[in-house]
Amino acid sequence: MSLGGRGRPLVLCPGLNSTQADLRELTEALRRDHRVVTFDLRGHGLASPAASRYSFVDFLSDLVAVMAEFDWPSPPVLVGYSLGADLAVHYAAERPDSVAELVLIDGANPLPEPFITEADLEEFRAMAERLATRQESEAAEGSAHQVALTAEDIFDLGLEIDVVRSAILHRYRRIRRPIHMIMSTAIAGGGAEAHAAWRNQLWRAGVERLVRELPHVSTSWLDADHRLVFTHAPDIADIIRTLPRPAGGTTS
Repeated sequence: MSLGGRGRPLVLCPGLNSTQADLRELTEALRRDHRVVTFDLRGHGLASPAASRYSFVDFLSDLVAVMAEFDWPSPPVLVGYSLGADLAVHYAAERPDSVAELVLIDGANPLPEPFITEADLEEFRAMAERLATRQESEAAEGSAHQVALTAEDIFDLGLEIDVVRSAILHRYRRIRRPIHMIMSTAIAGGGAEAHAAWRNQLWRAGVERLVRELPHVSTSWLDADHRLVFTHAPDIADIIRTLPRPAGGTTS
């Protein structure tokens, strides 16, 4: 866990297969206006691995532990990327007074239908294997960028996150804090392949569904894929910097 910067308190929750070291550019940009806490989920970066399998509940307990670590002068802004966005929504739904607002980056999308269909299983399993192999070769054991998850862990978590998102809308209904979503226009890539285009449309449909249900949710769209936290970090920091302050907010 690390803490730096000055201004409003902000907690940045990384996503699956990303570490606080990976998010360094975004973190540094946010620290110009915020006192930022970053951390690693279990099995990522310098955090300890899970004792057995990894689960959404396990990762949520990591966020709960981090939020309990600090005696906040005022509730922090909670920013989550990908899986981190889903964790942020679940956390805020259970503890609505413990955050000032939510910023959700390309995650926590209440999709109207599954993102991973039966026909996609082999494709996603192969994708998980490629990702696990690349992570193993790129980050030495003990480094701040390492990810200890196996291909099977990544595959299983992808399926679990799909299920979590299918039921996340009722979690949003319990949150009375401002929510801003920063979403990619091409989560599945910008190619002309039909199934990628369908996934991109489904991603937008989920956000549109949420805004219809909860009109106080605001959105920003970036012309990017799911790697937007790495390719568009300054843009994301600028969006967060210029969000309207909640009534009664204070600067610490």
